[in-house]
Amino acid sequence: MFSFLKKGAKPSAPPTSESEKKPADSFLSRLKQGLSKTRSQFTDGLASVLIGKKSIDDDLIAQLETRMLQADMGVAVTKQVIAALSQALTYEALDDESALLHALEKTLLAILAPVERPIHLHTAPFVILMVGVNGAGKTTTIGKLAHHFQQQQKSVILAAGDTFRAAAIEQLQAWGERNHITVIAQHQGADSASVIFDAMQAAQSRKMDILIADTAGRLHTQHNLMEEAKKIKRVLAKLDTAVPHEVLLVLDATQGQNGLKQALQFHQALGVTGLVITKLDGTAKGGIVFAVASQLNLPIRYIGIGEGLDDLKPFVAKDFVEALLSNDTIR
Repeated sequence: MFSFLKKGAKPSAPPTSESEKKPADSFLSRLKQGLSKTRSQFTDGLASVLIGKKSIDDDLIAQLETRMLQADMGVAVTKQVIAALSQALTYEALDDESALLHALEKTLLAILAPVERPIHLHTAPFVILMVGVNGAGKTTTIGKLAHHFQQQQKSVILAAGDTFRAAAIEQLQAWGERNHITVIAQHQGADSASVIFDAMQAAQSRKMDILIADTAGRLHTQHNLMEEAKKIKRVLAKLDTAVPHEVLLVLDATQGQNGLKQALQFHQALGVTGLVITKLDGTAKGGIVFAVASQLNLPIRYIGIGEGLDDLKPFVAKDFVEALLSNDTIR
């Protein structure tokens, strides 16, 4: 009925990145490196604006607004930040760049702090349903999440619920082999709900801590695939009405404002409970994190800033803001 990854099976393994070959730096250091493209768009640009300024004026605020929009923070967040800074200008006498940066840091942190809510593994097996569009890094994120939970001494089982794409099954099995984790899978074209149902039964019988279920990558506009995801939730509820405990949406940061639209549609259709924002190292649009936090108010559970197993970490608002504003020129 379902197949397991056997010892000796040799699916193509995910590539080993440079970050796995070298001794690991602190995650904050890697986060600063990962946000370099966004920082060059936002903070470094701000540095050029601040040089030679003796006071904070309307022109500086206007240029800051432009930088925020270029970093894809969105109109709503940009207006919110500018309003907060303008108020601070009135009451706190921001008369130099250091004062402005301190006020900016405080304002940005206030936006992100409410969505810093880690996953609480309150039961076993804790079932995580992974959703998102093709190309967002969903299957890779599953492999990294599995590794993350293993580092916490949790037992993990995976379900290859993306039966639409044969390569997805292979890819998940490769991650399973890499992490020494059982993968429940069927043939390409099998019923996704059936695969995940079998995986849930296996997780229960083996007393596993966590089940992570892959699903077919789908556009938020694809009605039939959205209905399939709803079916998966209904089928799992037959075993436990509280399942899935987490519907985790993977968003590609390089998509910018399009990613925000995706998140809105997925949330309306499936009741998303948490977000993973990937590929922050590959974009100058990392400001989308603020737009997502402000408009969705959904927990940002994890962020991804590289290819390595350890480049996916729980989201920490203070670290993100510090990494974004880290620039010796303006400190």
